Amino acid sequence: MTVSSSAPMAPATLAGQVAVVTGGARGIGLGIAQRLAAQGCRVAVWDLQPDALQGSGYAPELALRVDVGSSASVQAAAAETEKSLGPIGILVNNAGINGPVKPVAEYSDEDWARVIQVDLTAVFYCCRAVTPGMQRRGHGRVVNVASIAGKEGMGGIAAYSAAKAGVIGFTKALAKELVGSGVMVNAIAPVITETDLFREMTPEHIAGAKAKIPLGRFLQVSEIAAMVAFIAGPDCSFTTGFTFDLSGGRATY
Repeated sequence: MTVSSSAPMAPATLAGQVAVVTGGARGIGLGIAQRLAAQGCRVAVWDLQPDALQGSGYAPELALRVDVGSSASVQAAAAETEKSLGPIGILVNNAGINGPVKPVAEYSDEDWARVIQVDLTAVFYCCRAVTPGMQRRGHGRVVNVASIAGKEGMGGIAAYSAAKAGVIGFTKALAKELVGSGVMVNAIAPVITETDLFREMTPEHIAGAKAKIPLGRFLQVSEIAAMVAFIAGPDCSFTTGFTFDLSGGRATY
C-alpha cells in the first residue's frame, strides 16, 4: 500500500539553515547557539548585550543588538538577518529575565511589566516577525523557552511564572494556527539551570528549587541545547504545540 502525504518536504539536516537565537550571548542561549552552529546552522544571535560574546570563544555569523521587548527592534533585526544570512528557518525564543524574588504584595508595577514584556510579549513579537516567512516557504521550526515555573507556579516569582505559563499557552495557540503549513511550534520547560540568572535569585530560592528535582542536580546547558537541536531538526516532524520536559523527573504533566 502506498501512503501519500501533502506535507512540505523538510530539510534533511540542520546544515545551512539560518537560525535565530534570542538572548544568545550568554548562558543557555549561548549553549543553544553553539550547538546549532556545530550542526551546521548559520546562527544569528539577537541580544541586548551582544558584546558579551567576547571572550566566550564563539563567534556567530551575525550578532545584533536587539531589544526583544521592542516590536520595532525585533522587526529591524529580522530584516537585517534575512538580508545578511537569508531566510530564517529556525527561531529559538530564549531571551528572558527572572525578575525580583519577592512576594506579590511587594512587587512593583514596573517590575511586573518588565518581566511580562521580556518573557512573554517578546515571544509574540519575534514569532510575529518571523513565522509569516516560514509559512510562505512551507517550513520552519520555532522553539520557545518556557519553564517548569510556567507549569507549576513558584512562590516569589509570580511574574516569571505567569509569563512562562503564557509562553506555553501561546505556543499551543500558534501551533494550531500554523498546523499543516510545515511550521512546527514547540516549547521546552526546563528546571533551574546554573547560569547568570542565579545572580537575580536568593540562595534560599536556588536551594529550594534544586530540592524539588528528583534527579538531585541542576540541569546542564548542554542538555537544553541538545533538546532544542532535536526539536529544531528534521526528526521532530510530527510534534507541534507540545512542551518538552527538561525537569529531571519533577514535572507531573
